[in-house]
Amino acid sequence: MKEGLQYRAAEPGGRYDVFHTDCPARDVVDHVTSRWGIWVLISLRNNDLRFYELRESIQGISEKMLTQTLRVLVQDGLVRREVAPTTPPQVSYGLTEFGRELGEPLRELFDRITRRLPPRDLTPAR
Repeated sequence: MKEGLQYRAAEPGGRYDVFHTDCPARDVVDHVTSRWGIWVLISLRNNDLRFYELRESIQGISEKMLTQTLRVLVQDGLVRREVAPTTPPQVSYGLTEFGRELGEPLRELFDRITRRLPPRDLTPAR
């Protein structure tokens, strides 16, 4: 074990200790709760989207950040990337079973937040 690292592997059938800095589960939590990770999971909750559809569904995200976010969510096993054998290749993204499991509490969180917020004033400011 390297000096200064706080790593302790889970026992077989046990849970990871997410309070240790090298815990793999901690990385997944960081990716899900990152500025854009949560929006990608929410955007993919109903159906698969192509890259540009996904970018348009998340206002304010750059192509670079969407690419980086998708890359880590695919590596974490939350998002699947499918490439259709066409010219040019069509790439779509969707949630894996693990991604759907994590997406459900996020949906509940967003539903609770939006129910509790006061109604938006849609009149233009003068």
